[in-house]
Amino acid sequence: MTAVTDTLLTSLETCDMLEIDGLHAFDFSLDEDDQLHIECMDGRAAKHWVFSLAQVQAATFDQTLQSWTITGDSGEHRLVCMSAFGGGDEGDDELEDA
Repeated sequence: MTAVTDTLLTSLETCDMLEIDGLHAFDFSLDEDDQLHIECMDGRAAKHWVFSLAQVQAATFDQTLQSWTITGDSGEHRLVCMSAFGGGDEGDDELEDA
């Protein structure tokens, strides 16, 4: 859950996964010009968005939907920042030894 005082920039720095308009982004990054680049696949079509630092800073958090609203050159978009977790196989070894 994102705190009200967080910014989208802070949330992006700490999240592992990103969803934009209901699509899971396989790649997102801030480049050297502080532009946010997001790429994902929608079926067979690759989609790409670019947001300026000013647009990222102007994004607002919707507490009810737990998502960010960002307005870019192509209109308004909804971003969800998520944290990934990995499952190790350490527990499997213990089960096999038992």
